[in-house]
Amino acid sequence: PRSSLPTGSQLPCFHGSSTIRNLKERFHMNMTEEQLQLLIEQMVDGSMRSITTKLYDGFQYLTNGIM
Repeated sequence: PRSSLPTGSQLPCFHGSSTIRNLKERFHMNMTEEQLQLLIEQMVDGSMRSITTKLYDGFQYLTNGIM
């Protein structure tokens, strides 16, 4: 797939040899659709089981009425 990351950008945040590489790793641009689907399912499952997610959801409910 073609990348739309600004490799020739003049913005300071894109300068440095590791910036674009780190973004590609973060967005898992080297994975297939099937691999991404599995990864996302694992991430959601892990989040649903996480105590920090439950605590944050409780905080959002109490402070903002968001569930």
